[in-house]
Amino acid sequence: MDHPRPENEVRRLPYVNIILFFITLATTLFAGALQQGVDPLEDPALIWKGIPFSFTLLLILGAHEFGHYFISKRHGVAVTLPFFLPAPSFIGTFGAFIKMKSPIMDRRTLLDIGVAGPLSGVAVAIPVLIVGLVLSEIIPAAPQKGISLGTSLLFSFFNWIVHGPISDHMDVLLHPVAFSGWIGLLVTSLNLLPVGQLDGGHVAYAIFGRKQQVIARIVMIVLLALGITSWTGWLVWAAFLFFLGTSHPPVVYDWIPLDYRRKWIGWIALFLFVATFTPKPF
Repeated sequence: MDHPRPENEVRRLPYVNIILFFITLATTLFAGALQQGVDPLEDPALIWKGIPFSFTLLLILGAHEFGHYFISKRHGVAVTLPFFLPAPSFIGTFGAFIKMKSPIMDRRTLLDIGVAGPLSGVAVAIPVLIVGLVLSEIIPAAPQKGISLGTSLLFSFFNWIVHGPISDHMDVLLHPVAFSGWIGLLVTSLNLLPVGQLDGGHVAYAIFGRKQQVIARIVMIVLLALGITSWTGWLVWAAFLFFLGTSHPPVVYDWIPLDYRRKWIGWIALFLFVATFTPKPF
């Protein structure tokens, strides 16, 4: 015999998530159109030119967050659907996040949830980047209007695979799809910083336990140094992480160790952090 759900368990449409997604879709379309030299305020009919950037970026962000979501559900951890964050910026978004509503019981669950997002996101970002690099142009190096982007080890590798060695007199003019792939790698590295309750903080705590606090302090010092010498944005990130908290809270059954396979997956995630980290993004 079927029983009706209690009132507090009735599933409702996630209106906030849906509304935020469509607003973020609009802001990323707007940003993508501006990158193509179109002002949607003056010519709204041409906002479709922002589709290559917007759709691929949201695909990467969505893959990242739903990676967390599905693995959390698999482990019985209560989480929200992803919240996409629109922003009046040159990429149109502050990213996305999910909110955990129940505690994580052990390090195995913590690592699985922590790595699921970055691995899912980068699995989409890499093919997006490759396609975008194929569509990009090699142009003579000269003062250009726009933003000069930094590079990571992984970006440099795929750029070399697609274009081969590029002389100092030439440069790559990124296609919007390649730009969204570049952002995907940057987002991966930011999330994998082994600090606090970022994905990297989850991974570091799962592997090293309370020693994660020491690693987080070292990373914070490095960010401050890079903020002074390389890119001032790292100072903002360091301040943001400091106020959120750099130490990871313990899991419920903290004494349960990681198995051998998960330790390897954790180290792969930390290697991915190094490979996607861009010391001077802009």
